[in-house]
Amino acid sequence: MQLRSPSRSATPRIEELIARRDLSAVFQPIIDFDDGAILGYEGLIRGPADTSLEAPFALFSQALAEGCTLELEQAAARTCIEAFARLDFDGKLFLNFSAGAIRQLAETRDDTLELLRRRGVDPQRIVIELTEQSTIQDIASFLPVISALRMAGAQFALDDYGTANASMNLWVRLQPDVVKIDRFFIHGISSDSLKFEAVRAMQHFANASGARLVAEGIEDEADLIVVRDMGIACGQGFFFGRPHAKPASRVTDDARDALRAGHIAVFPETTRTVSSASPSGGMASAKMMVHAPALPRHATNNDVLELFNRLPDLHAVAVVEHDQPVALINRRSFMDRYALPYHRELFGKRPCLQFANASPVIIEQSMTVEQMAKLLASDDQRYLADGFVITDRDGKYAGLGTGENLVRAVTEVRIEAARYANPLTFLPGNIPISSHIARLLGNDAGFYACYVDLNHFKPFNDQYGYWQGDEVLKFAAAVLADVCDPTRDFLGHVGGDDFLILFQSEDWQDRVLRAIHLFNEGAQRFYAPADRLAGGIHGEDRRGNPTFFGFVTMAIGCVRVESDGGPSFYSSEEIASVAALAKRRAKHETSGFVLIDADESVALLRGQADVAVMPVD
Repeated sequence: MQLRSPSRSATPRIEELIARRDLSAVFQPIIDFDDGAILGYEGLIRGPADTSLEAPFALFSQALAEGCTLELEQAAARTCIEAFARLDFDGKLFLNFSAGAIRQLAETRDDTLELLRRRGVDPQRIVIELTEQSTIQDIASFLPVISALRMAGAQFALDDYGTANASMNLWVRLQPDVVKIDRFFIHGISSDSLKFEAVRAMQHFANASGARLVAEGIEDEADLIVVRDMGIACGQGFFFGRPHAKPASRVTDDARDALRAGHIAVFPETTRTVSSASPSGGMASAKMMVHAPALPRHATNNDVLELFNRLPDLHAVAVVEHDQPVALINRRSFMDRYALPYHRELFGKRPCLQFANASPVIIEQSMTVEQMAKLLASDDQRYLADGFVITDRDGKYAGLGTGENLVRAVTEVRIEAARYANPLTFLPGNIPISSHIARLLGNDAGFYACYVDLNHFKPFNDQYGYWQGDEVLKFAAAVLADVCDPTRDFLGHVGGDDFLILFQSEDWQDRVLRAIHLFNEGAQRFYAPADRLAGGIHGEDRRGNPTFFGFVTMAIGCVRVESDGGPSFYSSEEIASVAALAKRRAKHETSGFVLIDADESVALLRGQADVAVMPVD
């Protein structure tokens, strides 16, 4: 019988691959945003090409099944070090290790140092990354391991932060030199406000702890500009280069141009609705809560009288049982009854529940402002006279509230929320607008501030009603959003029919004129057929005189704010003021567009001259 040799397609054992040195290394660059240079490379291992074990996941899964994961990690590190030495590149080498492999590395530190010396790699160029799959059972005993490696010259990094076991606990206790943010949080960050806020929180902690952040998973210019402008130090991802056995020794021209881009990122704004202004209702409930003592269920009417006499400003008192409210006694109602002849003598020693409201209005501290607003619109208006009881999440008594305080709290929170986001269009409101102008000025970025207004909107709103008027405003917002580049141009809703765009796009003027054209054509569909044929509507001007009003049209007044020594002394309010002036003049132009250039803006702000404005046909 002829013996057959093993099939080449059979999956080899990991130990065989290690023994045959059948592993290879690839490297992905890590970029320093400050100077646009390559800070270093992450070394990654690959199995035999064109086999089922070529991918690292398959390779380590097989090693886990065979019980030789640590041996594979050691071989991977040795392979990466030797290949990196042959490349003869500058910069650091980032190596991935599990917690167990790091312990073993510390134990064989001398052997590792000898390998580095033989290959001509300074230990200070090594960054050891703790992989996210690692679970450290005893962090206290792991700290000396990290210390020993640092003593040898290496730096320590926490990899894929935000996933699996890479937690705030590890960050605080291990105090890494570098923290690599997992690609989940970076990919699409330019359009995801929650990812943006999560990374911003990481950045704040990095600043406090002294760690350097590396943003993983950067795949396009938009995400790069956002993390760059956030102040993240370094980045890694396909945009800079894919893992390769012979990676580039310098940053590509596209990546360098993106890093040097003169425009600043438009940070994705979290839509601040009423509930997000007070996510748990806590802010509103805190404003309206009256901290007042409660009486037990077995209290008498004399106890209620004594409490009201002792606290003359107390509008009501809650009756509780096991810390939970069971009734509410209103001061005025109680005193009116108690003032009747002989009531004190007859009812003084009787239970207080006799004159109590056994089904009071109860509001939890966790109630959202929308729920509170619904209470204001409900048919049950007892809280206006009696007040209401506020409880914690467990239903335990926390305090009292009045109808007046409820109305005030809901109104204040709604006003505050509208400053962050317009409740109709959900576009950023005044506070984000001012914040972005300040960022533009602080970064000396040239831009155009364009104030948008709608002509004849009030007569339309009066004739067709606010519901149809709201539809026109939403249409205007959609048109403006469509002409803006969300990575460069900031669109905000000041209020009513006023919008503000902060353009950084080079073709901003074409975008402005396109918005005017699209809106002016599209707005006519909101009119009745007869009014469309007539070219407008009949109404009254501000003095009550009969007037014919044409279709609602868009007017945009723009101000040029220069960089490089331009009017950096501007404040956001001054820029908005000059843009509003341009808008008022644009309303009288046939084109609906007016530009005030930088020199004219300075003159306007200083009040030196009456500036002529340049209309654009």
